[in-house]
Amino acid sequence: MPATPRSRSQARNTRPWILSGMDFADSRRKPNFTGKIAVAAALTVMCIIVLKQSPGFSGTSVFSRHETGVTHVLVTGGAGFIGSHATLRLLTDNYRVTIVDNLSRGNMGAVRVLQRLFPQPGRLQFIYADLGDAKAVNKIFSENAFDAVMHFAAVAYVGESTMEPLRYYHNITSNTLTVLEAMAAHNVNTLIYSSTCATYGEPDTMPIVESTPQNPINPYGKAKKMAEDIILDFTKSKKSNMAVMILRYFNVIGSDPEGRLGEAPRPELREHGRISGACFDAALGIIPGLKVRGTDYPTADGTCIRDYIDVTDLVDAHVKALDKSRPGKVGIYNVGTGQGRSVKEFVEACKKATGATINVEFLARRPGDYAEVYSDPSKIHSELNWTAKYTDLGQSLSQAWKWQKAHPNGYGSA
Repeated sequence: MPATPRSRSQARNTRPWILSGMDFADSRRKPNFTGKIAVAAALTVMCIIVLKQSPGFSGTSVFSRHETGVTHVLVTGGAGFIGSHATLRLLTDNYRVTIVDNLSRGNMGAVRVLQRLFPQPGRLQFIYADLGDAKAVNKIFSENAFDAVMHFAAVAYVGESTMEPLRYYHNITSNTLTVLEAMAAHNVNTLIYSSTCATYGEPDTMPIVESTPQNPINPYGKAKKMAEDIILDFTKSKKSNMAVMILRYFNVIGSDPEGRLGEAPRPELREHGRISGACFDAALGIIPGLKVRGTDYPTADGTCIRDYIDVTDLVDAHVKALDKSRPGKVGIYNVGTGQGRSVKEFVEACKKATGATINVEFLARRPGDYAEVYSDPSKIHSELNWTAKYTDLGQSLSQAWKWQKAHPNGYGSA
Protein backbone atom coordinates (compact mmCIF):
# COMPACT_ATOMS: atom_id res chain seq x y z
CA MET A 1 0.00 0.00 0.00
CA PRO A 2 1.54 3.34 -1.00
CA ALA A 3 2.29 5.71 1.82
CA THR A 4 0.37 8.97 2.03
CA PRO A 5 2.37 11.73 0.29
CA ARG A 6 3.75 14.48 2.48
CA SER A 7 5.12 17.94 1.87
CA ARG A 8 8.17 17.99 -0.37
CA SER A 9 9.85 20.42 2.00
CA GLN A 10 10.27 17.43 4.30
CA ALA A 11 12.00 15.47 1.53
CA ARG A 12 14.68 17.99 0.54
CA ASN A 13 18.35 17.21 0.91
CA THR A 14 20.15 18.79 3.85
CA ARG A 15 23.78 19.75 3.55
CA PRO A 16 26.24 17.49 5.36
CA TRP A 17 27.42 18.88 8.61
CA ILE A 18 30.96 20.27 8.62
CA LEU A 19 32.82 19.94 11.87
CA SER A 20 35.97 21.96 12.51
CA GLY A 21 38.81 20.59 14.65
CA MET A 22 38.70 21.48 18.35
CA ASP A 23 41.28 21.01 21.10
CA PHE A 24 39.55 19.92 24.28
CA ALA A 25 42.77 19.78 26.29
CA ASP A 26 43.86 22.67 28.39
CA SER A 27 46.79 24.16 26.49
CA ARG A 28 48.49 24.89 29.77
CA ARG A 29 48.58 21.18 30.65
CA LYS A 30 50.64 18.37 29.21
CA PRO A 31 48.66 16.79 26.36
CA ASN A 32 46.88 13.57 27.19
CA PHE A 33 47.21 11.76 23.88
CA THR A 34 45.24 8.72 24.98
CA GLY A 35 42.36 10.92 26.09
CA LYS A 36 42.47 12.89 22.87
CA ILE A 37 42.32 9.74 20.80
CA ALA A 38 39.33 8.50 22.77
CA VAL A 39 37.51 11.82 22.41
CA ALA A 40 38.29 11.99 18.68
CA ALA A 41 37.05 8.44 18.17
CA ALA A 42 33.83 9.18 20.02
CA LEU A 43 33.27 12.34 17.99
CA THR A 44 33.95 10.48 14.76
CA VAL A 45 31.37 7.82 15.59
CA MET A 46 28.85 10.49 16.52
CA CYS A 47 29.47 12.37 13.29
CA ILE A 48 29.06 9.24 11.18
CA ILE A 49 25.77 8.40 12.89
CA VAL A 50 24.43 11.92 12.47
CA LEU A 51 25.61 12.26 8.88
CA LYS A 52 24.16 8.89 7.87
CA GLN A 53 20.83 10.12 9.12
CA SER A 54 21.17 13.19 6.95
CA PRO A 55 19.37 12.78 3.57
CA GLY A 56 22.32 14.27 1.72
CA PHE A 57 25.07 12.20 3.34
CA SER A 58 25.57 9.39 0.86
CA GLY A 59 25.56 11.63 -2.18
CA THR A 60 23.08 9.29 -3.87
CA SER A 61 19.89 10.56 -5.43
CA VAL A 62 16.80 10.87 -3.27
CA PHE A 63 15.09 8.79 -5.94
CA SER A 64 17.21 5.81 -4.93
CA ARG A 65 15.87 5.41 -1.41
CA HIS A 66 12.50 5.11 0.25
CA GLU A 67 11.34 7.93 2.53
CA THR A 68 8.60 7.74 5.09
CA GLY A 69 5.59 9.72 3.93
CA VAL A 70 6.82 10.00 0.34
CA THR A 71 5.34 7.85 -2.43
CA HIS A 72 7.63 7.41 -5.42
CA VAL A 73 5.71 6.48 -8.58
CA LEU A 74 7.26 5.20 -11.79
CA VAL A 75 5.20 6.48 -14.72
CA THR A 76 5.99 4.57 -17.90
CA GLY A 77 5.08 6.54 -21.00
CA GLY A 78 5.03 9.71 -18.95
CA ALA A 79 6.01 11.84 -21.95
CA GLY A 80 2.82 10.84 -23.78
CA PHE A 81 -0.57 12.52 -23.80
CA ILE A 82 -2.18 10.62 -20.93
CA GLY A 83 1.05 9.86 -19.07
CA SER A 84 2.13 13.51 -18.95
CA HIS A 85 -1.27 14.56 -17.59
CA ALA A 86 -1.06 11.80 -14.97
CA THR A 87 2.43 12.97 -14.00
CA LEU A 88 1.16 16.55 -13.64
CA ARG A 89 -1.58 15.39 -11.28
CA LEU A 90 0.78 13.22 -9.23
CA LEU A 91 3.28 16.04 -8.83
CA THR A 92 0.50 18.46 -7.91
CA ASP A 93 -0.54 15.99 -5.21
CA ASN A 94 3.05 15.85 -3.88
CA TYR A 95 4.08 12.45 -5.16
CA ARG A 96 7.64 11.86 -6.29
CA VAL A 97 7.71 10.81 -9.95
CA THR A 98 10.13 9.10 -12.30
CA ILE A 99 9.17 9.11 -15.98
CA VAL A 100 10.54 6.37 -18.22
CA ASP A 101 9.89 6.90 -21.92
CA ASN A 102 11.68 6.13 -25.19
CA LEU A 103 9.98 9.12 -26.87
CA SER A 104 8.80 7.00 -29.81
CA ARG A 105 5.30 8.33 -29.17
CA GLY A 106 5.90 10.71 -26.29
CA ASN A 107 7.14 14.27 -26.45
CA MET A 108 10.12 15.72 -24.62
CA GLY A 109 8.37 19.08 -24.73
CA ALA A 110 5.78 17.78 -22.27
CA VAL A 111 8.55 16.63 -19.93
CA ARG A 112 10.18 20.07 -20.08
CA VAL A 113 6.87 21.70 -19.13
CA LEU A 114 6.66 19.43 -16.10
CA GLN A 115 10.28 20.11 -15.18
CA ARG A 116 9.65 23.86 -15.28
CA LEU A 117 6.54 23.52 -13.15
CA PHE A 118 8.27 21.33 -10.55
CA PRO A 119 11.99 22.24 -10.50
CA GLN A 120 12.58 21.33 -6.85
CA PRO A 121 15.11 18.54 -6.20
CA GLY A 122 13.56 15.15 -5.57
CA ARG A 123 10.29 15.86 -7.34
CA LEU A 124 10.67 14.62 -10.90
CA GLN A 125 13.26 12.78 -12.96
CA PHE A 126 13.16 11.64 -16.57
CA ILE A 127 14.91 8.50 -17.80
CA TYR A 128 15.21 7.80 -21.51
CA ALA A 129 14.84 4.05 -21.94
CA ASP A 130 12.98 1.41 -23.92
CA LEU A 131 10.87 -1.03 -21.93
CA GLY A 132 11.78 -3.67 -24.50
CA ASP A 133 15.32 -3.65 -23.10
CA ALA A 134 15.06 -5.93 -20.05
CA LYS A 135 18.59 -5.11 -18.83
CA ALA A 136 17.88 -1.39 -18.93
CA VAL A 137 14.57 -1.85 -17.13
CA ASN A 138 16.18 -3.97 -14.41
CA LYS A 139 18.92 -1.35 -13.98
CA ILE A 140 16.31 1.38 -13.55
CA PHE A 141 14.55 -0.61 -10.86
CA SER A 142 17.83 -1.45 -9.10
CA GLU A 143 18.85 2.23 -8.97
CA ASN A 144 15.50 3.68 -7.90
CA ALA A 145 13.26 3.04 -4.91
CA PHE A 146 9.79 2.82 -6.44
CA ASP A 147 6.68 2.42 -4.34
CA ALA A 148 4.27 2.01 -7.25
CA VAL A 149 4.12 1.81 -11.03
CA MET A 150 1.62 3.46 -13.35
CA HIS A 151 2.11 1.64 -16.63
CA PHE A 152 0.90 3.77 -19.56
CA ALA A 153 3.63 3.12 -22.14
CA ALA A 154 2.14 1.52 -25.24
CA VAL A 155 1.45 1.99 -28.91
CA ALA A 156 -2.28 2.62 -29.04
CA TYR A 157 -3.82 2.96 -32.48
CA VAL A 158 -6.42 0.41 -33.55
CA GLY A 159 -5.87 0.88 -37.27
CA GLU A 160 -2.10 0.70 -36.98
CA SER A 161 -2.39 -2.48 -34.93
CA THR A 162 -4.08 -4.26 -37.83
CA MET A 163 -1.16 -3.31 -40.09
CA GLU A 164 1.64 -3.99 -37.58
CA PRO A 165 0.30 -6.67 -35.22
CA LEU A 166 3.69 -8.04 -34.16
CA ARG A 167 4.79 -4.59 -33.09
CA TYR A 168 1.73 -4.31 -30.87
CA TYR A 169 2.17 -7.69 -29.22
CA HIS A 170 5.80 -6.91 -28.50
CA ASN A 171 5.28 -3.34 -27.34
CA ILE A 172 2.23 -4.00 -25.18
CA THR A 173 2.27 -7.62 -24.06
CA SER A 174 5.98 -8.38 -23.96
CA ASN A 175 6.95 -5.03 -22.43
CA THR A 176 4.32 -5.38 -19.72
CA LEU A 177 5.84 -8.75 -18.83
CA THR A 178 9.26 -7.11 -18.59
CA VAL A 179 7.93 -4.43 -16.24
CA LEU A 180 6.13 -7.03 -14.12
CA GLU A 181 9.27 -9.16 -13.82
CA ALA A 182 11.29 -6.13 -12.71
CA MET A 183 8.63 -5.24 -10.15
CA ALA A 184 8.71 -8.76 -8.75
CA ALA A 185 12.51 -8.87 -8.64
CA HIS A 186 12.76 -5.54 -6.80
CA ASN A 187 9.77 -5.91 -4.49
CA VAL A 188 7.63 -3.16 -6.01
CA ASN A 189 4.14 -4.33 -5.17
CA THR A 190 1.67 -1.76 -6.51
CA LEU A 191 0.65 -1.61 -10.17
CA ILE A 192 -1.89 0.66 -11.82
CA TYR A 193 -2.34 -0.71 -15.33
CA SER A 194 -3.60 1.33 -18.24
CA SER A 195 -5.90 -0.94 -20.23
CA THR A 196 -8.70 -0.30 -22.71
CA CYS A 197 -12.29 -0.95 -23.62
CA ALA A 198 -10.89 -2.53 -26.81
CA THR A 199 -10.45 -5.73 -24.79
CA TYR A 200 -14.24 -6.18 -24.90
CA GLY A 201 -14.51 -6.18 -28.69
CA GLU A 202 -18.14 -5.94 -29.82
CA PRO A 203 -20.34 -6.94 -26.88
CA ASP A 204 -23.88 -8.14 -27.49
CA THR A 205 -25.35 -5.69 -25.00
CA MET A 206 -24.67 -2.15 -23.85
CA PRO A 207 -23.53 -0.58 -21.62
CA ILE A 208 -20.33 -2.46 -20.90
CA VAL A 209 -19.76 -3.64 -17.34
CA GLU A 210 -16.58 -5.15 -15.94
CA SER A 211 -18.00 -8.67 -16.21
CA THR A 212 -18.81 -8.24 -19.91
CA PRO A 213 -16.96 -11.03 -21.80
CA GLN A 214 -13.68 -9.91 -23.36
CA ASN A 215 -13.52 -10.81 -27.04
CA PRO A 216 -11.18 -8.27 -28.67
CA ILE A 217 -11.33 -8.01 -32.45
CA ASN A 218 -8.08 -6.16 -33.22
CA PRO A 219 -4.42 -6.71 -32.26
CA TYR A 220 -4.43 -3.66 -29.98
CA GLY A 221 -7.27 -5.03 -27.86
CA LYS A 222 -5.86 -8.55 -27.98
CA ALA A 223 -2.41 -7.40 -26.86
CA LYS A 224 -3.92 -5.47 -23.95
CA LYS A 225 -6.02 -8.45 -22.88
CA MET A 226 -2.96 -10.71 -22.97
CA ALA A 227 -1.13 -8.22 -20.75
CA GLU A 228 -4.10 -8.21 -18.35
CA ASP A 229 -4.07 -12.02 -18.25
CA ILE A 230 -0.35 -12.07 -17.43
CA ILE A 231 -0.87 -9.60 -14.58
CA LEU A 232 -3.85 -11.47 -13.19
CA ASP A 233 -2.10 -14.85 -13.40
CA PHE A 234 0.85 -13.47 -11.47
CA THR A 235 -1.38 -12.05 -8.73
CA LYS A 236 -2.77 -15.55 -8.18
CA SER A 237 0.66 -17.06 -7.52
CA LYS A 238 1.92 -17.68 -4.02
CA LYS A 239 4.92 -15.42 -4.66
CA SER A 240 2.73 -12.38 -5.23
CA ASN A 241 1.19 -10.01 -2.74
CA MET A 242 0.69 -7.27 -5.30
CA ALA A 243 -1.86 -4.50 -5.20
CA VAL A 244 -3.21 -4.28 -8.76
CA MET A 245 -5.67 -1.89 -10.36
CA ILE A 246 -6.60 -2.41 -14.00
CA LEU A 247 -8.37 0.54 -15.60
CA ARG A 248 -10.17 -0.10 -18.88
CA TYR A 249 -10.90 3.26 -20.34
CA PHE A 250 -12.72 4.53 -23.32
CA ASN A 251 -12.02 7.30 -25.87
CA VAL A 252 -9.85 10.01 -24.33
CA ILE A 253 -10.28 13.69 -25.22
CA GLY A 254 -9.57 17.11 -23.69
CA SER A 255 -6.45 18.60 -22.14
CA ASP A 256 -5.24 20.23 -18.94
CA PRO A 257 -7.82 22.86 -17.87
CA GLU A 258 -5.03 25.36 -17.15
CA GLY A 259 -3.55 24.97 -20.62
CA ARG A 260 -0.19 23.62 -19.50
CA LEU A 261 -0.33 20.33 -21.43
CA GLY A 262 -2.07 19.05 -24.53
CA GLU A 263 -1.94 16.36 -27.19
CA ALA A 264 0.82 16.58 -29.78
CA PRO A 265 1.13 13.40 -31.87
CA ARG A 266 3.96 13.06 -34.33
CA PRO A 267 2.98 14.22 -37.84
CA GLU A 268 3.49 10.77 -39.33
CA LEU A 269 1.01 9.31 -36.82
CA ARG A 270 -1.84 11.75 -37.40
CA GLU A 271 -3.53 9.36 -39.80
CA HIS A 272 -3.96 6.83 -37.00
CA GLY A 273 -4.66 9.32 -34.21
CA ARG A 274 -7.74 10.30 -32.26
CA ILE A 275 -10.66 11.87 -34.07
CA SER A 276 -10.25 15.02 -31.99
CA GLY A 277 -6.71 15.49 -33.29
CA ALA A 278 -7.86 15.04 -36.88
CA CYS A 279 -10.69 17.50 -36.33
CA PHE A 280 -8.31 20.13 -34.94
CA ASP A 281 -5.86 19.57 -37.79
CA ALA A 282 -8.67 20.20 -40.26
CA ALA A 283 -9.71 23.34 -38.38
CA LEU A 284 -6.11 24.61 -38.46
CA GLY A 285 -5.76 23.85 -42.16
CA ILE A 286 -3.01 21.29 -41.55
CA ILE A 287 -5.07 18.73 -43.46
CA PRO A 288 -7.69 19.53 -46.12
CA GLY A 289 -10.57 17.95 -44.25
CA LEU A 290 -11.82 15.32 -41.84
CA LYS A 291 -12.19 11.71 -42.89
CA VAL A 292 -15.00 9.78 -41.18
CA ARG A 293 -14.55 6.07 -41.69
CA GLY A 294 -17.77 4.06 -41.72
CA THR A 295 -21.34 5.26 -42.20
CA ASP A 296 -23.08 1.89 -42.43
CA TYR A 297 -22.83 0.73 -38.82
CA PRO A 298 -26.05 -0.46 -37.13
CA THR A 299 -26.45 2.82 -35.21
CA ALA A 300 -28.94 5.67 -35.42
CA ASP A 301 -26.88 7.77 -37.87
CA GLY A 302 -24.69 4.99 -39.27
CA THR A 303 -21.48 6.12 -37.57
CA CYS A 304 -19.70 4.56 -34.59
CA ILE A 305 -20.86 5.22 -31.03
CA ARG A 306 -18.14 5.97 -28.49
CA ASP A 307 -17.82 7.00 -24.84
CA TYR A 308 -15.59 10.09 -24.69
CA ILE A 309 -13.74 10.56 -21.39
CA ASP A 310 -11.86 13.76 -20.55
CA VAL A 311 -8.18 13.20 -19.75
CA THR A 312 -8.50 15.15 -16.49
CA ASP A 313 -11.18 12.75 -15.28
CA LEU A 314 -9.10 9.81 -16.44
CA VAL A 315 -6.02 10.76 -14.44
CA ASP A 316 -8.24 11.42 -11.42
CA ALA A 317 -9.37 7.80 -11.69
CA HIS A 318 -5.73 6.66 -11.72
CA VAL A 319 -4.88 8.63 -8.59
CA LYS A 320 -7.95 7.32 -6.78
CA ALA A 321 -7.02 3.79 -7.83
CA LEU A 322 -3.51 4.29 -6.44
CA ASP A 323 -4.91 5.61 -3.19
CA LYS A 324 -7.32 2.68 -2.82
CA SER A 325 -4.86 -0.06 -3.82
CA ARG A 326 -4.23 -2.73 -1.20
CA PRO A 327 -1.71 -5.60 -1.02
CA GLY A 328 -3.11 -8.86 -2.35
CA LYS A 329 -6.13 -7.18 -3.88
CA VAL A 330 -7.08 -6.71 -7.53
CA GLY A 331 -9.48 -4.09 -8.83
CA ILE A 332 -10.78 -3.91 -12.41
CA TYR A 333 -12.73 -0.85 -13.47
CA ASN A 334 -14.25 0.74 -16.54
CA VAL A 335 -13.44 4.44 -16.79
CA GLY A 336 -16.00 6.27 -18.89
CA THR A 337 -18.91 8.68 -18.69
CA GLY A 338 -21.63 6.15 -19.41
CA GLN A 339 -22.80 8.23 -22.37
CA GLY A 340 -22.44 7.09 -25.97
CA ARG A 341 -21.94 9.74 -28.70
CA SER A 342 -21.84 9.10 -32.43
CA VAL A 343 -18.97 10.20 -34.63
CA LYS A 344 -21.28 12.59 -36.45
CA GLU A 345 -22.29 14.15 -33.12
CA PHE A 346 -18.62 14.48 -32.25
CA VAL A 347 -17.81 16.19 -35.56
CA GLU A 348 -20.61 18.72 -35.08
CA ALA A 349 -19.39 19.46 -31.53
CA CYS A 350 -15.87 19.92 -32.87
CA LYS A 351 -17.05 22.34 -35.54
CA LYS A 352 -18.82 24.37 -32.88
CA ALA A 353 -15.83 24.33 -30.52
CA THR A 354 -13.39 25.49 -33.20
CA GLY A 355 -15.74 27.81 -35.07
CA ALA A 356 -14.15 26.54 -38.27
CA THR A 357 -15.68 25.26 -41.46
CA ILE A 358 -14.50 21.67 -41.68
CA ASN A 359 -14.88 19.61 -44.81
CA VAL A 360 -15.97 16.07 -43.99
CA GLU A 361 -15.31 13.10 -46.26
CA PHE A 362 -17.14 9.86 -45.53
CA LEU A 363 -15.17 6.71 -46.30
CA ALA A 364 -15.44 2.95 -45.87
CA ARG A 365 -15.01 1.36 -42.46
CA ARG A 366 -11.58 1.12 -40.88
CA PRO A 367 -10.42 -2.47 -40.20
CA GLY A 368 -10.76 -3.50 -36.57
CA ASP A 369 -13.34 -0.89 -35.58
CA TYR A 370 -16.56 -1.77 -33.77
CA ALA A 371 -20.00 -0.21 -33.99
CA GLU A 372 -20.92 0.77 -30.45
CA VAL A 373 -19.02 0.99 -27.18
CA TYR A 374 -19.91 2.85 -24.00
CA SER A 375 -19.46 2.10 -20.34
CA ASP A 376 -21.35 1.55 -17.17
CA PRO A 377 -19.15 3.33 -14.58
CA SER A 378 -21.19 2.21 -11.55
CA LYS A 379 -18.47 -0.01 -10.09
CA ILE A 380 -15.72 2.61 -10.06
CA HIS A 381 -18.17 5.10 -8.55
CA SER A 382 -19.19 2.80 -5.71
CA GLU A 383 -15.74 1.38 -4.92
CA LEU A 384 -13.37 4.28 -5.67
CA ASN A 385 -15.79 7.18 -5.26
CA TRP A 386 -14.96 8.33 -8.79
CA THR A 387 -17.35 10.11 -11.13
CA ALA A 388 -16.59 11.85 -14.41
CA LYS A 389 -16.92 15.61 -13.97
CA TYR A 390 -15.97 16.88 -17.42
CA THR A 391 -18.87 15.35 -19.32
CA ASP A 392 -19.74 18.27 -21.58
CA LEU A 393 -18.33 17.15 -24.93
CA GLY A 394 -18.24 20.69 -26.31
CA GLN A 395 -16.45 22.03 -23.25
CA SER A 396 -13.75 19.33 -23.37
CA LEU A 397 -13.20 19.98 -27.06
CA SER A 398 -13.08 23.75 -26.52
CA GLN A 399 -10.42 23.34 -23.85
CA ALA A 400 -8.33 21.11 -26.08
CA TRP A 401 -8.81 23.53 -28.99
CA LYS A 402 -7.36 26.40 -26.94
CA TRP A 403 -4.15 24.45 -26.47
CA GLN A 404 -4.03 23.42 -30.12
CA LYS A 405 -4.43 27.02 -31.30
CA ALA A 406 -1.67 28.16 -28.98
CA HIS A 407 0.56 25.28 -30.08
CA PRO A 408 0.01 24.70 -33.81
CA ASN A 409 3.35 22.91 -33.98
CA GLY A 410 2.85 20.99 -30.76
CA TYR A 411 5.35 21.61 -27.97
CA GLY A 412 7.71 23.11 -30.51
CA SER A 413 5.64 26.31 -30.69
CA ALA A 414 4.83 28.95 -28.12
